[in-house]
Amino acid sequence: MTSTHREERASVSTQGKVPPAVRVAGALTSLQGLVGLAFAVALVVRSFDAEKYGEVLGEAAYFAVLSAGVLAAGGGLVLGRHWGRTPSIVVQLLLLGVAWYMYGPSDRQLWGSLLGVYAVLTLVLLFTNPVRGWALGVDQDED
Repeated sequence: MTSTHREERASVSTQGKVPPAVRVAGALTSLQGLVGLAFAVALVVRSFDAEKYGEVLGEAAYFAVLSAGVLAAGGGLVLGRHWGRTPSIVVQLLLLGVAWYMYGPSDRQLWGSLLGVYAVLTLVLLFTNPVRGWALGVDQDED
């Protein structure tokens, strides 16, 4: 049996053991990616009225690529893929910095608080004991 066949069989066998918190965190992360893609679309629409439309389109492309990566990480978690956890954690940590900036220097306490709670909730889901065990490949039945 080749290594790809073993990986496929291992992937199929672990699909039923994915904790629900992984899928919820994946859905929350996917929502962040969708919001980012919507922002990129809004930038494209804005470029029609912009004097320097090339710069705005470049910014839209940048956000589209980043948001597609976030959406892919969230989708990976929803599908129960281990590789989606680390990028999702990194995104949440970056968003905590954005939330802090919104709360403090930008004087947008409501939006900063909401974003901060959202990011912390997603982080908590990604660091629960069942999710950590799943990420490490520890079977709960073996404990």
